[in-house]
Amino acid sequence: MALAIGDKIPEVLGTDQAGNEVKTSDFKGRKFILYFYPKDNTPGCTAEACNFRDNFYELRQAGYEIVGVSVDDEKSHTKFIEKYELPFRLVSDKDKVLVEEFGIWTEKTLAGKKYMGTLRSTFLIDENGVIEHTFSPKDIKAKEHAEQILDWLTELKNKNKK
Repeated sequence: MALAIGDKIPEVLGTDQAGNEVKTSDFKGRKFILYFYPKDNTPGCTAEACNFRDNFYELRQAGYEIVGVSVDDEKSHTKFIEKYELPFRLVSDKDKVLVEEFGIWTEKTLAGKKYMGTLRSTFLIDENGVIEHTFSPKDIKAKEHAEQILDWLTELKNKNKK
């Protein structure tokens, strides 16, 4: 069963590009964006990562760290980070544990061929490791996804003021 708003996420998220284990408790007391993407160095995934990079400061100002996740290995993540100067961690889920737990590892079709892959998805995680909001594949515009998150945060802030 897929994780949803209100669910606590797993403690172990995987290993980052440097081979360091990434845990939910690393972010205790801080919010973070956990975004899942299909593959390093593909057009949509590159656009999304660069959009997070270009809005990194604004997202941090809004109180969020950024963590990207794909099933690529650490070496691929290192090259991706270096090539595009990404200022955030990328987690390798090469064993597909996290994508399975989040319910986003699914059958896809490309050019009539079926294969298993990651659904582009984003989860906003609160200070206690609980999902506070999700962006499904149909909601995400890769080239402007960081702005979508910032807009949602602004709407939430305005709603809470009323």
